[in-house]
Amino acid sequence: MGDLPGKIYGKMSEDLNPFKRILARIPGFSGYMEATTRRVSDKMLREAIAERYEELWGRVSGLQREFIRKGEIAYVDDLEAAAVKLRTFADRIRRASYGYKGLFADVKIEEDELARIYEHDAAMLDMVDEVARAIDHVEASMGTDGLPAAIRNLETVSQQPIELFERREEMILSTGE
Repeated sequence: MGDLPGKIYGKMSEDLNPFKRILARIPGFSGYMEATTRRVSDKMLREAIAERYEELWGRVSGLQREFIRKGEIAYVDDLEAAAVKLRTFADRIRRASYGYKGLFADVKIEEDELARIYEHDAAMLDMVDEVARAIDHVEASMGTDGLPAAIRNLETVSQQPIELFERREEMILSTGE
């Protein structure tokens, strides 16, 4: 999953039609095209990340419905913190201004800086697996004494993507300083 950011950008770069390849040879235009490709790639990547986190939120909501069905209402409230974090993250990443326009308008992004940003994005994707494992653990702990600890762990793990996204924004803003 971690290579998705590079694949999206690479695919966008490869798909240039012959007209765009000619225009790319015009001084200044290739930089514009590269920035546009980055913006589109960034939007596609963040959309994929948001969809995965919405799926996780859906699983947590399903657990809440299961607890309601079983009459274990106290756990519904306990799971709400994780559900809100996952939904908030998905919404936030989907609705954030995308791409590098504005943020990078006056800043030249070096190749290694862009690679660090893509690595950071890959970490947000990798975090999907960690959150999914925490949800699996809650499901496996249903009906046991370990359920409260599993729910607390899920809440903690659900906060991590939000923190990763905040660090990504800080990294972008600090680029070129």
